[in-house]
Amino acid sequence: MRVKVCGMNFPDNVAAVDALGVDLLGFVFYPNSPRCVATPPEKLPPTRAKRVGVFVDQDEDEILSAVGRYGLDGVQLHGAESPDFCRRLRGSLPPGTLLVKAVGVASSEDLTTALAYEEVADGLLFDTRCATHGGSGRRFDWSLLSRYRGNLPFLLSGGLGPGDEERVRSFHHPRCQGVDLNSRFELSPGIKDVAVLARFLRGVGHEPSHGTGQLLDIASVSPLPSGDESPG
Repeated sequence: MRVKVCGMNFPDNVAAVDALGVDLLGFVFYPNSPRCVATPPEKLPPTRAKRVGVFVDQDEDEILSAVGRYGLDGVQLHGAESPDFCRRLRGSLPPGTLLVKAVGVASSEDLTTALAYEEVADGLLFDTRCATHGGSGRRFDWSLLSRYRGNLPFLLSGGLGPGDEERVRSFHHPRCQGVDLNSRFELSPGIKDVAVLARFLRGVGHEPSHGTGQLLDIASVSPLPSGDESPG
């Protein structure tokens, strides 16, 4: 199971969270977010975890500039970006840079929306649908994901926090590759509680990454159940 910790910002905190062996670190580049990156790239420490930049309805040039300056391994689009925009951006990203489309979920109709990104993204992130574009600390009904019949791997987000270890361990979907953690693990916006994160990682049985894995394991996505069987 991959673990992404999003909303990173400050050098010492980045280094401490990276030392836990998480797989992915998320850096928010959306100016209206309280977690928007304020640290210049040269001040950030090197990390074993892959770096993912989070953008909300920003133009292609701005995204590509951040990818180059911050050495991003992936781009997460968390706004109303169209499939056409994703296709164009994906074609402009450096080789090996993955594109993940976040989809807010409040009903099964949102999972139908996700299918539009099948051919233009490398993965999805399912989050709670909200006006703040993530980081709300609110959960959505994970049982809705049993209706996701697409082929893209996804990360699970939306209000995950301390005490959710058993809930994470018991969730199964053949396309789910991990979880995204953010606001409920914070001391303040952009500063993660390292001790609480460490306990959560132990509780879900996460094995520390050594920086050698892929952002998403696209090649080994599990087959969906046949017929009308739904993933549990």
